[in-house]
Amino acid sequence: MKRIPLGPLMIDIAGTELSELDRERLCHPAVGGIILFARNYACPAQLDRLCADIHALRSPRLPIGIDHEGGRVQRCREGFTRLPAMRSLGEAWDRDPGQAREMARAIGYVLAAELRLHGVDLSFTPVLDLDWGRSTVVGTRAFHRDPEIVAALAGELIAGLRQAGMIACGKHFPGHGWVEADSHVAIPVDERTMDALAPDMLPYRRLTLDAVMPAHVSFPKIEQKSAGFSNYWIDLLRNDIKFDGVVFSDDLSMEGASVAGDIVARATAAYRAGCDMLLVCNSPDSVGDLLARWQEPLDPVRSARIERLLPTVPAPTMEGLRGDPRYLAGVAFAQELTASA
Repeated sequence: MKRIPLGPLMIDIAGTELSELDRERLCHPAVGGIILFARNYACPAQLDRLCADIHALRSPRLPIGIDHEGGRVQRCREGFTRLPAMRSLGEAWDRDPGQAREMARAIGYVLAAELRLHGVDLSFTPVLDLDWGRSTVVGTRAFHRDPEIVAALAGELIAGLRQAGMIACGKHFPGHGWVEADSHVAIPVDERTMDALAPDMLPYRRLTLDAVMPAHVSFPKIEQKSAGFSNYWIDLLRNDIKFDGVVFSDDLSMEGASVAGDIVARATAAYRAGCDMLLVCNSPDSVGDLLARWQEPLDPVRSARIERLLPTVPAPTMEGLRGDPRYLAGVAFAQELTASA
């Protein structure tokens, strides 16, 4: 199979199997990954087939990502453990920090092991936004309001992900928890100063992350451009926080990205600001337009970073998980927390 370096675009597909158009687009040299949604999932066996077909298209294989955080953001449900919202781990911390740490690590292991079992390479998790009680789109997705507790619980969840061979992607840098507007449908603005924003950034300073997703939020008292289109914020991430992993744009089809122009202008702005991988989701026409018109030269350094998203250890087997005490403990903890939610 001919080697095609991984490009900077992560795109989606419409159904539960690949069409000829999907195959053509996924083999385009500007593409370097695919994100799955609930519409792409029917059952574990179907997911096995879909992921195998995607991985067979290219070398190195395309990373397959998904938003699979727990709570209301869990794309695969039937045949998967129902994962609790991360707020439930914060509430567990308030009762017993030691047990909450144990729960977070075990649930991280379940999350990653079940996805990897069926061929998915990474989940866009953990959410590191603080629960300021203002953002409905963040809401129960946040672990806690206290940044130290967020860092501790996210660190345990990440340890569980890595035990199953999966990377961790922190989001939404430098913080989405303060703004009330939902960047899926609006253009959020956070009027705080850098000093006021420091707690939101603490988890990024504490944790060793493999990937980070900036927020479609602007912070005009610091920098006019929203974080995902801003050299300022991505330079801060690279040079001050010393992050050396993959920077993902949030979905460029969201309303919060409209400040940068049409889809080609958005991709160009995010790429030139320093994003390594650009998500374009839920807009097939935008994907087609981008693949036809985007002319930005591809960067081998960024392609190499993207390759590091791929797991380097074998995926677990179902037989192995049935006898794995980490997995069994994680399932029991998940059931306990979802039952009490």
